[in-house]
Amino acid sequence: MAEPIISQICTPGTEIQSRMSAVGQSFSIHEWRGSGPPSMHVHYQDDEAWHVLEGILKFRFEDREVEVGPGGTVFVPAGVTHTYEALNARYFIILTPRLEALIKELQQAPDRTEDEEIYLRHESELVG
Repeated sequence: MAEPIISQICTPGTEIQSRMSAVGQSFSIHEWRGSGPPSMHVHYQDDEAWHVLEGILKFRFEDREVEVGPGGTVFVPAGVTHTYEALNARYFIILTPRLEALIKELQQAPDRTEDEEIYLRHESELVG
């Protein structure tokens, strides 16, 4: 039987022993650091979301840029072109199984030459 996973909020300056991560059947949530891909991209079938714990996430969309600080949440529905940069940020990222598989495959690629094909295999596409 599956068990709930409970993560306590750490106050600034507190040593973090382990990052929160949970994978279910319909979505996963991971505590994350670091930026998204430098290129704008779109996920045609999957929503994605972020909740900022520390620092700033700077999102870029086709028509604007938005900075989101601690306590802010960004939800990007399927079909919206985006990318983001982490500025000393620690955040939760909420992913579907397909997006988690996309990230895993991108991280395992020996170089960036196959990125376009990897995105397409996961119902996503690099834009521009």
